[in-house]
Amino acid sequence: MNGQHADGIRRRQTKTGPPVLPKILAVNKSALRDAILQKLRADLAVLTAAALMARDEAISEESRPENKWDTHSQEAAYLAEGQAKLAADLAASIELYATQTWDQFGPDDAAAVGALVGLAPAAGSGKKVWYFLGPKAGGIEVELDGAAVLVLTPSSPLGRLLLGKRRGENVPMPGRGNKATPHAITDVA
Repeated sequence: MNGQHADGIRRRQTKTGPPVLPKILAVNKSALRDAILQKLRADLAVLTAAALMARDEAISEESRPENKWDTHSQEAAYLAEGQAKLAADLAASIELYATQTWDQFGPDDAAAVGALVGLAPAAGSGKKVWYFLGPKAGGIEVELDGAAVLVLTPSSPLGRLLLGKRRGENVPMPGRGNKATPHAITDVA
């Protein structure tokens, strides 16, 4: 049995006591930040190792060109440079998330950077999905209290749609056959 309290937050009815917040909404934002940081640090470790391997390949004696058409070492150097730039971007994201604090949003607040947003199909059938509006590192997915949370940035198409929206409003989500399916914002935390 679900109920809505005077503060507007939907809570699950428990068999032994009063209604409680859905577990993901009751989470401290620092737990979400820690999960994002853990994912970013793991990605950075993998990317740094790959960049170092590509760099070693580029400067290896075995990679010297055998003729003017042999571009193996040049290609490895381009790859190492690109991976190093991605690693620097990940390091900047880690620094940002490590130093940022996130406020809790109230039941009537509009979604903004730092908000955890729940969406469900407006028709009522379908699975709820969770998004975190973060300042950087869009596209990574972390698990929080058994729910997958996808990080979106304000510059992403869906991030732009969610900014400023409130619980109860609908947003069009891409569907099959180029048809947009309306999804309702169920939570902003």
